[in-house]
Amino acid sequence: MKRLFRKYFPLIPAGLILGMLIFSPGCANTTQAPTGGPKDTIPPLLRYDKMKPKQGAVHIPRHKSQFEFPFNEYVVVKENKNIFLSPPTEKAPKFKIKGKSIVVYFENDLDSNRTYTLDITGAIGDNNEGNLFPGYTLVFSTGEKIDSMGITGQVLGSTDMMPVKGATVLLYRDQADSAVFLRRPDAAAKTDDWGYFAIRNIRDTLYRAYAIKDENNNNMYDPDNERIAFLDSLVRPERIVSDTLYEFLKFDMKDTAACLARKTDIELSLFREKPSKQFIVKKERVGERTAYITFMAPYAKINSMRVRGLPKEKLITQFNKMQDSLEIWVNDQRKRMPDTLFLMINYDKTDSLGNLVPTDEVVKLAFDKKLRGEMMRKASQPSSHEDTIAVFSAEVDPQTVEQYGFSIEFKYPLIESAFDSLVLRSVNPRQQEKIERYKVIPDSVNLRRFSVLPQDKLLPGFEYFLKVPYRKFRDINGFYNDSTEVKVSLPKDEKLSTMTLALSGVNNRYIIDLLTEKRDKIIRSFIVDNDGNVVLPYLKSGKYCIRFTEDVNRNGIVDTGSLLGHRQPEKVCFYKQNDSFLIEIPEMAEIEQEINLAELFQ
Repeated sequence: MKRLFRKYFPLIPAGLILGMLIFSPGCANTTQAPTGGPKDTIPPLLRYDKMKPKQGAVHIPRHKSQFEFPFNEYVVVKENKNIFLSPPTEKAPKFKIKGKSIVVYFENDLDSNRTYTLDITGAIGDNNEGNLFPGYTLVFSTGEKIDSMGITGQVLGSTDMMPVKGATVLLYRDQADSAVFLRRPDAAAKTDDWGYFAIRNIRDTLYRAYAIKDENNNNMYDPDNERIAFLDSLVRPERIVSDTLYEFLKFDMKDTAACLARKTDIELSLFREKPSKQFIVKKERVGERTAYITFMAPYAKINSMRVRGLPKEKLITQFNKMQDSLEIWVNDQRKRMPDTLFLMINYDKTDSLGNLVPTDEVVKLAFDKKLRGEMMRKASQPSSHEDTIAVFSAEVDPQTVEQYGFSIEFKYPLIESAFDSLVLRSVNPRQQEKIERYKVIPDSVNLRRFSVLPQDKLLPGFEYFLKVPYRKFRDINGFYNDSTEVKVSLPKDEKLSTMTLALSGVNNRYIIDLLTEKRDKIIRSFIVDNDGNVVLPYLKSGKYCIRFTEDVNRNGIVDTGSLLGHRQPEKVCFYKQNDSFLIEIPEMAEIEQEINLAELFQ
């Protein structure tokens, strides 16, 4: 008996455990996966008492200093570039993970007797869910004291006036224009989601202020690839920094009210400069008789141009509005053009000293393999109807026909035209026809495009027809047009609304743009020189923005600025109503907005 007990005794505990598993109620549902508990939504907490060194430490070594930020849980660095040192060194700060801490160190020596700020806002998240640590700025000095002044501000886009996230704001004690190109700043900060920045613990002195969209993260301005903003005058900090001062606190970027309540000392308008160097950057043969060349800078000046082997009068050319892209057509009806065209051009090009000098250049315009293959395939197939006519499009938009009329655009430039042969007729609700008057306006930047504007007021309930007759237009290929007719009537949707802008204080020329809610698309555009009404009919219900641009040089373009020329981009203002830049248009409404532009642009 004792032998049996000794033999089977070790199996008793295993049997008890098996029985508990079989009869336990918790194991009845074997198909339900474990939930793992509620999702972690709490960001990591910085253990300020364990930081090394402490906030406001002085006499920090210049060489091989390390800064330890301990947290209450395991963390990761989500955005390296958001670990930001001011003033910045040549190389960005480095980091390593040590348990639940982030250790930051520098490859370059720090300056002596200098106050630094090390910002880790938006850089660190917890290891599991990635919850972002709101942020912290450590202040320290390699000398015996901490500088105490600060500047706050906001960076906005020059054309949409939207906050620019991730811009780098730079302060220089050196007042030379070249400083922002050649060396790193005396203080810097990154903008948050609201374009807001706070540069803290700086000296009480005068600074030049800039902002750049620092694409290569070197804390200097690269004019060929980056946008910039600058203040016209020097700025001196007026705030004494305090960890309890509202403007220097860290906020959740989703807390709109708190973020908007921060006061700003300066505002910077970010723009892309026109390139200063002029040369040809791109060329392409896009058809047998068609090519284009692109210049680095706008307003290229061409002194002479011809294609080798062809008289110069055989060329038709067209610049775009900024005069940095040139379309070229060969007006020669020979069946086949050479595989390579040699464009002999003399233009003002930037030399090694930075001066514009007349320069001869030969631009080789050759078929690429893809285009040559398409042309060979096309030549081996029977000609389609489109291959034997002057291709064009005729379009009209009911909502803008009163402003822009009908649009006719040819694929190739015309060598013969007969716009007086167009027929514009109206049909009233009683089906009575009438021939209407019109005028033709060539497009100012597209020689292939024409607007046909009715001379008399368009009436609701009427239908309008524009007919382009057969064989009245001939293009550079020697082909004539087919006939076509387009029809339009004013919108009949009773839900559409009209907004009238009653403008006063118009003491300059202004460009008026009606934009979408997100400011990413122009719906209507006008140019005004005098007080009066601007009517915007046939608007769908929704939210819109109204942008006014002060067109100082009266060229109809929203011009950018120049850093070395000390010229700001043309000033842009958005109309604001009830503390909002959005204008809400209801259905079936007639709205009038009284706007004094002199007051708006003060």
